[in-house]
Amino acid sequence: MTKDMTTGSPVKLILYFSIPLLIGNIFQQFYSMVDTIIVGRFLGVKALAAVGSTGSMIFLIIGFILGLSSGFSVLVSQKFGANDEEGIRKAVASATTLSVIMTIIVTIVSLIATKPLLNLMDTPQDILADSTAYISVIFGGIFATFFYNMISGVLRALGDSKTPLYFLIVSSILNIILDLVFIINFNVGVAGAAYATVISQGVSGLLCLIYTAKKFPMLKLKKEHFKIDSKYYKEHLRIGIPMALQFSITAIGAIILQGAVNAFGSTVVAAHTAASRVEQLVMQPSITFGITMATYSAQNLGAGSIDRIKEGVKKCTMINVIIGIVAGFILILFGEQFINMFVSDADPSVVAYAKQYLNTAAFFFIPLSLIFIYRNTLQGMGYTFVPMMAGVYELVARAVVSFALPALIGYAAICIAGPVAWIAAAVPLMLDYFKKIKTLSNDFNNCEQEQIDNLA
Repeated sequence: MTKDMTTGSPVKLILYFSIPLLIGNIFQQFYSMVDTIIVGRFLGVKALAAVGSTGSMIFLIIGFILGLSSGFSVLVSQKFGANDEEGIRKAVASATTLSVIMTIIVTIVSLIATKPLLNLMDTPQDILADSTAYISVIFGGIFATFFYNMISGVLRALGDSKTPLYFLIVSSILNIILDLVFIINFNVGVAGAAYATVISQGVSGLLCLIYTAKKFPMLKLKKEHFKIDSKYYKEHLRIGIPMALQFSITAIGAIILQGAVNAFGSTVVAAHTAASRVEQLVMQPSITFGITMATYSAQNLGAGSIDRIKEGVKKCTMINVIIGIVAGFILILFGEQFINMFVSDADPSVVAYAKQYLNTAAFFFIPLSLIFIYRNTLQGMGYTFVPMMAGVYELVARAVVSFALPALIGYAAICIAGPVAWIAAAVPLMLDYFKKIKTLSNDFNNCEQEQIDNLA
C-alpha cells in the first residue's frame, strides 16, 4: 500500500511511516545482535572479537550499498510526489539496472580487498583467521543485501514502510534458526553466523519481490521501461554516488577507529564490539526518523510543498532530541545488562571497557540524533554535497582523536572519538539545511508571484 506524504498532518504521517520502519530496523539490528550473542556465548570472546573486528569493514561496503539504494529511491519518491506513474516505472527500471551493475563491481572489489584491509587494520593474529572467514562470506553475499535494500527502498519511496517489515520479521526468525544450526549443529564456526545472515536477507528480498509484483501495479515494468534514458541514469548517479560515498567515508572513519581499538588487544576489541551493538540498538529510533525524513522531504519537494518540509523537519527535530535524551539515560542505567547479553560469564574487564564507552556516548546522543534528521532531509531534496562533506568531517575528527589522544588519555580517546565526530558533522548539516530551505522558499514564492502576475 502506497502512502502520499504530501497531504495531511506531517507529525501523524511521520509517525505512521516511522513505526513500522523502526520495528524493521530493530529486526535488522537483531540480525547482527543474534550473530554476536550466539558467537560470543557459544564460540567465546576471541570469536566475538573476530566478528567485531570486521564491523567497520562491513559497514564500509554495506554502507556504500545502502547509500546507493537510498539515493536511487530519492528520484522514485520525487516522481511519486509529482504523481508521475510513468516516471516512477522508468526510475525503478533504471535503478534496477544500475543496482545489478554495482552489485557485480562491489562484490569483486570487496572480496579482493578483504585480506589487505584486515592486515592494514592490524587485526590481532589470534583472531585473523576467524575474521577472514566471517567477512568473506558476508562480502560473497552482497547480492542479497543489494537485492533486499533496493526493493525495500522503492517501497519506502512510495510511502510503504510496512511491507518490508513483514518479510524482515520472517527472515529474522530464520536467521536465529540458521545461526543455531550452523554454529551448534554443523560446527561451522563464525562463518556460520555469516551464512545465516546472507541466506536470511536473500529470503526476505525474494519474498518482498514476489509480494511487490502481485500487489503494486504501478511497479509492473515492461521492456520499454528499461530502455536507456540518460537523464534518469544521470540523476540516480548524481544523488546515489555522493550518498554512497558519504556512508563509505563515515565507514572509513570507523575502520580507522577499529585500527586504534585493535592496538589495545582482543579483550578491548570484544568490549568495543559489544558496546557498539548496544549503541546501534538504542540509536534505531533516531535513525528511523531520519530515513522517514528522506522520503517525506523527497515527496513534498516533488509536490512543491516547501512549507510542509519545514514543518516536518521542525517537529521531527523536537522528537529526535527527546529520543536522544531518553537513549542516553537508557545506556547509563541499563548498559551493563545489555553488555552481559554478549559476554559469557560476564568477563569483568570486557564489561568495564564496554561500560566506559557507553557512558561516554550517552551524553552526546542529541547531536547524533540531529545528524540523521538534517542529513536525510537534505539528501531527500537532492542535495548531497554537504552531507558527503559532513562524512569527511566525521572521518577527520574520528581519526585525529583515536590516534592522537590514546598516548595521553588511553582508552578514553576511543570513547570520545565518536562524540567529537558527531558534533563535527551535525553543525555543517544544520547550517546547510537552513540555507537551502530558505533558498527554496524564496524561489517557490517568486514562482508563485510570477504566476499571479501573468494571470493578472
